[in-house]
Amino acid sequence: MKYIVGARGSHLSVAQTNWVIAELKKTNPDCDYEIKTITTKGDTDARPLFTIDQKGIFEKEIDRAVAKKEIDFAVHSLKDVPSELDENLILACIPKREAVNDVFISSDGSTLDTIKKGSVIGTSSLRRAVQVSRKRPDVVVKPIRGNIETRIKKASGEKYDAIVLAQAGISRLGVDVVHTPLSVDDFSPSPGQGAIAIVARADDSKTIAMLKKIEDADSRLEIEAERSLSDYVDSGCRFPLGAYAKSTGSEMTLTVYAFSVDGKQSLHVSKTGKKDDPQSLGKSVGEELRMKGVNDLALNWREKVEEWNKT
Repeated sequence: MKYIVGARGSHLSVAQTNWVIAELKKTNPDCDYEIKTITTKGDTDARPLFTIDQKGIFEKEIDRAVAKKEIDFAVHSLKDVPSELDENLILACIPKREAVNDVFISSDGSTLDTIKKGSVIGTSSLRRAVQVSRKRPDVVVKPIRGNIETRIKKASGEKYDAIVLAQAGISRLGVDVVHTPLSVDDFSPSPGQGAIAIVARADDSKTIAMLKKIEDADSRLEIEAERSLSDYVDSGCRFPLGAYAKSTGSEMTLTVYAFSVDGKQSLHVSKTGKKDDPQSLGKSVGEELRMKGVNDLALNWREKVEEWNKT
């Protein structure tokens, strides 16, 4: 049996897909896999991510190919996958999650604490931009685009003195670069960060059963809690909400941070619930965030993004 696997053409996406294939071959040694790379809107639109008013910019074209049976399944970074998929598709598998924390990479080996005043820090994430500014209000944070290798090269001290990106990306690529891990307390990760999502057709029971063999149960439940929260408060790349669920035994703790547009205000909620009911935990945390005024923070951010789009 041969499977055609869809993915973006970036080095990270191909590396993730090759990792998935290697895991699948362990449980399905008689199967063959071929990667088909597909260009997405996110690959061709050079604007900062938070200015693009569209969900699924890194996955829509690939998932469309799954639905049309041009490929058998698709491999994505989970945080790029919107909660609402085509009715014919399903999030079939979430393998074991990578590290969820962010890292700091600088041109001279400085850490975020020691880098000089006025340094330019690059990030593609509003969430990271706010968190950098909260910790170091004396540096300049600017948006940066490009694949991981490109962003690392840009942190040369010419236009950017440092960058902040996800640990999972450099780990999966095997990039040998000096970096400083950032605490999840100071840099709460994006919902779904560090996880891979595999999308298949909902009626393709054979493929789904094959993919389920490499699913990690705890990773699936943690992701469901984080995505349930995101759905409830309607967060995304245009609103910097950080969320991280962690399982321990039969329980799960979901910790969330949200920030005002200037970084001066923050909301923090942490709740523990039953691991086997992640949707309820996500909704409960979302309800508390709403009670504390998260909608006002989100509104201010949307207004600021609209201003950025006009400049």
